[in-house]
Amino acid sequence: MTRTRDVTVVGGGVVGMTAAIVLQERGARVTVLAADDPADTVSTVAAAVWYPSHTDQDPRVLRWARETHAELTRQAAAGAPGVVARPTRMWLRRRYTGPPWWAEACGDLVAEPAQPPYAALLRFTAPTVEMTPYLAWLRQRLEAGGGRVLRRRVERLADAFDTAPTVVNATGLAAGRLAADPAVHPVRGHLVLVANPGLTTSVRDEEDPAGITYVHPRRHDVVLGGTYQPGVAHTGPDPETAAAIRRRCVALVPELAGAPVLGERIGLRPARHGGPRVEVDPDPAGPPGSRLVHAYGHGGAGVTLSWGCAAEVADLALLPA
Repeated sequence: MTRTRDVTVVGGGVVGMTAAIVLQERGARVTVLAADDPADTVSTVAAAVWYPSHTDQDPRVLRWARETHAELTRQAAAGAPGVVARPTRMWLRRRYTGPPWWAEACGDLVAEPAQPPYAALLRFTAPTVEMTPYLAWLRQRLEAGGGRVLRRRVERLADAFDTAPTVVNATGLAAGRLAADPAVHPVRGHLVLVANPGLTTSVRDEEDPAGITYVHPRRHDVVLGGTYQPGVAHTGPDPETAAAIRRRCVALVPELAGAPVLGERIGLRPARHGGPRVEVDPDPAGPPGSRLVHAYGHGGAGVTLSWGCAAEVADLALLPA
């Protein structure tokens, strides 16, 4: 393959790594600059289930979600590490007025009537991802194609142009500082992990008045959630919140009652008021001929939008000068 352009991706989470792979597949020579090893990024804390959580309706976002669902479904069928297409049940408490805006993206959503306190039950298939093996696989895939991942903390985006004339800013929360974007803010998420008693179906009740509730089984454990706390930036333990999460999840899925607790995960989702920023910066602050593409602000939907967003990032980064 003839390499057409050098591109540096700043950020080694799922948004940065998927963008790097798509860029490489389109012929670019790609370097990822990551402050931390990809396995140690906030992406590893995510429940990592396809679902456009706390994401506003937008045609571009719908396209990203649809393309990502299709790609993750293909990866699950091909045996990609950590990717499984799981049946999902989503309980609704408000009056059902028709399919949600994202229904088209998953393609198999069916609505059924339900008994109080629920108004309807949605059934659909959602890819789930165990992020530790998945991020390792993404890195191996990039490096097998000639790309590289360098441990380097970038203090200014302008410094990334030392590596390549085209830079992709996929720095998550750090984009608030690096891109001088006051719309970027943390959203604290708290998960509890328990041993899997044999569950295979994901279950959601995001309208529980006591707090958002979801149960996502994986191979050896079950992710119980959760919280969505905008503007909260601490990651310290909170036993009361963990106990409340477990109570809500056991009420939703009684089979969890005796499941031993394996641990907790607390992370900060990189959200942005106004939705994700994916665009070419008109003032890249680099040398003549440089290009800066922003790709941040995905909040808790990084996995859900990753591959579709990566395709658009590649379109923007590889446009003729």
